[in-house]
Amino acid sequence: MNYKLFTLEEANSLLPQVYAELLILRDLTRTFEEQLRHLRSMKADYSPSPEQASIDEDPFFELEAQLDFMRLEIDTIIGNFDRIGVQLKMLEPALLDFPGIVEGKEVLLCWKEGEDGITHYHGWEEGFAGRKRLP
Repeated sequence: MNYKLFTLEEANSLLPQVYAELLILRDLTRTFEEQLRHLRSMKADYSPSPEQASIDEDPFFELEAQLDFMRLEIDTIIGNFDRIGVQLKMLEPALLDFPGIVEGKEVLLCWKEGEDGITHYHGWEEGFAGRKRLP
């Protein structure tokens, strides 16, 4: 597998930038979900009159296009995490992993929203439940 290994200092210095992107992603995802629920509700309630049914215009086209664009933005931001080598594990609360090395072993430096910096790590197979304090 080809991935970047972060030092603790690199990962901590990247945290403010990555967290800012994560907040944008979180807001965009919330808006997307709200708009999707709205669209589904509109479609469920839609019963066109015979005159409306004969018109070729799709009454949902604009909202569907907005959702498509938001989905593209979401995918781009998630892709940015991948490109810099940060693993986005969860949006709320934010949970990020940075591949790194601790005591000669490849691990994931683990940060959870609310923590001042990266103070924990876990193995690749252990997940969050296997978090240990950094030595």
